[in-house]
Amino acid sequence: MRLPIRPACTIAAAAAIASLMSGCGSADDWSRPHAEPSSVGALGAGYVDRAAPPAPEATITPRPGSWDRVHPSKGFRVVLLASGKDPQTKTLVNAVRSWAKDEDVSLKTVTATDSGKLIPRIQKAMSLKPDLIISAGNNLVDPLTTVTANHLDQQFLVVGAELAEPTENVTAADWDGASFRGEGLGTSSNYDPATFTPERAGRAVRAGVAAVLNDLTGIVIWLS
Repeated sequence: MRLPIRPACTIAAAAAIASLMSGCGSADDWSRPHAEPSSVGALGAGYVDRAAPPAPEATITPRPGSWDRVHPSKGFRVVLLASGKDPQTKTLVNAVRSWAKDEDVSLKTVTATDSGKLIPRIQKAMSLKPDLIISAGNNLVDPLTTVTANHLDQQFLVVGAELAEPTENVTAADWDGASFRGEGLGTSSNYDPATFTPERAGRAVRAGVAAVLNDLTGIVIWLS
């Protein structure tokens, strides 16, 4: 007896349902709830004095490598929010992507190419409801200042720059030669594009994420 031929869409739908039921192929679609992110591994000595935690907007200078044992828990969801085609921004973007690959992080990217639509792109990143938004590019500093204070439930990490007056949900990882702060302050006199090396950018990402995972937010992590 000849079996009936089912339409291709029916077959596709059945395959999709089977995939969902088995848990395969859907881990990265962000459509389902997931566990609260946590820190896997502890901060090393010299990262911060736990007996005297930093005050809001404080700057800390952790000992190099004191964040190396900290990793995000499985399923950590991150949006890379990037704006700018300059070499410095590209270096930061590559550092975030390299870290995400090494840590098996679920990463999505939102780019902001139109200077007049930066805030809508930040809102797009927030609409994805990630555990963390990592910002790369000086163009985003002022728009982030406008948006972040009204969305305290969303964590942000700014790499290679910082907000002039960050709220508790905005952490920055910065260094001498990078500290762009926006709000009409212009580019710092010691701004040096040559300091944006892959190695330094990678340390900034890891040190900054380690702070967020350990609830040390709203501060600036200054890399020596």
